[in-house]
Amino acid sequence: MNKIFEVPAYAYERSPDQDSASAVRHKGIVIGAGPIGLATAIDLAQQGVEVVVLDDNDKVSFGSRAICFSQRTLDIADRLGAVRPMVDKGVQWDKGKIYFHDRQIYEFDLQPDTGYAHPAFINLQQYYFEMALVDRVRELQANGASIEIRGRNKVEAIGTHDSHVTLEVETPEGPYNIEAEWLIACDGASSPTRRMLGLDFEGQIFEDNFLIADVVMEADFPSERLFWFDPPFNRGQSALMQKQPDNVWRIDLQLGWDIDREREKRPENVIPRLKAMLGDDVDFELEWVSIYTFQCRRMERFRQGRVLFAGDSAHQVSPFGALGANSGMQDADNLCWKLKLVIDGKAPELLLDSYSLERTQAADENITKSSQSTSFITPKSEMSRLLRDAVLDLSARHQFARPLVNSGRLSTPCTYHRSSLNSADALNGPEFTRPGSACPDAPLGDEFLLPKLAGKFTLLTIDADAPERIEEDGVEATRLALSVKDDVTLDLKRRYLGDATSAVYLIRPDQHVAARRDTYEENAFRQAIRRATGKE
Repeated sequence: MNKIFEVPAYAYERSPDQDSASAVRHKGIVIGAGPIGLATAIDLAQQGVEVVVLDDNDKVSFGSRAICFSQRTLDIADRLGAVRPMVDKGVQWDKGKIYFHDRQIYEFDLQPDTGYAHPAFINLQQYYFEMALVDRVRELQANGASIEIRGRNKVEAIGTHDSHVTLEVETPEGPYNIEAEWLIACDGASSPTRRMLGLDFEGQIFEDNFLIADVVMEADFPSERLFWFDPPFNRGQSALMQKQPDNVWRIDLQLGWDIDREREKRPENVIPRLKAMLGDDVDFELEWVSIYTFQCRRMERFRQGRVLFAGDSAHQVSPFGALGANSGMQDADNLCWKLKLVIDGKAPELLLDSYSLERTQAADENITKSSQSTSFITPKSEMSRLLRDAVLDLSARHQFARPLVNSGRLSTPCTYHRSSLNSADALNGPEFTRPGSACPDAPLGDEFLLPKLAGKFTLLTIDADAPERIEEDGVEATRLALSVKDDVTLDLKRRYLGDATSAVYLIRPDQHVAARRDTYEENAFRQAIRRATGKE
């Protein structure tokens, strides 16, 4: 059994702040050293922002928890310098199979297309993801970045002010006070920060329970997402199985609503359920067991003055579809470049309101996906069940019925189509690269596009002229000049030009499209930069 989550990863050390006669103020403080908190801190540190992470724990998370990380998350982790250990360790997959009763009804391919640096998904225990991020923090520290993780530093009280936030922190050696110009709460679904500020979620809790079991076993099941509706080993319910590294398999079993949760988690009750699924002849060991309910909820606003919320502290969705952690990574990706501009005085604080507006749109999309998945997986009436089962039967023979089957719509990046940061679309180009969209990757010979767009405003020109750099009110965009004159750029042409013969894109630091036109027009792109930084 893996013991990685039993070893301190950022053990308590006394900070000079604890010996200061007055509260020391930091540019940024992040509460929570889970994946979203660590990613946020790394992103800020890479941009030169001084940041401290506080966590009441000193270890990576216990149990696999979030395991399914999307291509977009891998793209972000690449920019943060943490993707290689994730991909090297993770189980790559892009195929899934759907079963009804005891028969396979169809299978799907999440990435039939090619030309991407990273796979459609990897499965990787959350504790490995966290360790990759902790290792990246140590690397940044060794290179002189001002980033710190303080383990066993529990925030007990928060005070908000116009210019800063005050925190009272408890440690093994007693309390101390600290201040932040900006506080980012990444402290999970039960967020103490949210509670201390008197804030709450809005949304719905569904009446159902699901058992999660991490099972260590050597088995010849494929590295695919396997989902069952009404299987013989869990009649009237559903089941999901996916492979993780180290011969660990994640199994989710629907249990229903009226159960004794503590009783169901006991090994003597879990093991018979797993044997019914896997067979009596399969040897396995339980590594971790938990029970969860479907929850589709979010905060009304993700910004509260100088406190910003990201990840599960801001929104919750059901685990089916891998929407939680992947969405949280996109929260961090959206927030950090905006906060950097505000800290540097190159954008108004109003820009941070766009973080809330864009990411609440993303949360609403995920909540809709999650709610629809829940309704399909757990029908609320006999008529709904009959309709669902009819769709499942039809999908075994007819292609048209398969899009109606919903075992969890998998995570995709949000297109901020309503964002005030977008300029009007002025290119007759592909729909999926319109303003607000996350840039898709494309091969460029032996390299890929997205790393060239990371962390800065970019003027992407494709067979179009433009200056090598343009600066507008302190914000600089640098040119990346490409051409589609040869065969190796067919994916670039298809994804960014379509029927157009040339294009100029303004790409935000988070690799989302802010504006696009067929040619460079200076006034239009200067205005686009102003709009994308909250000045228009």
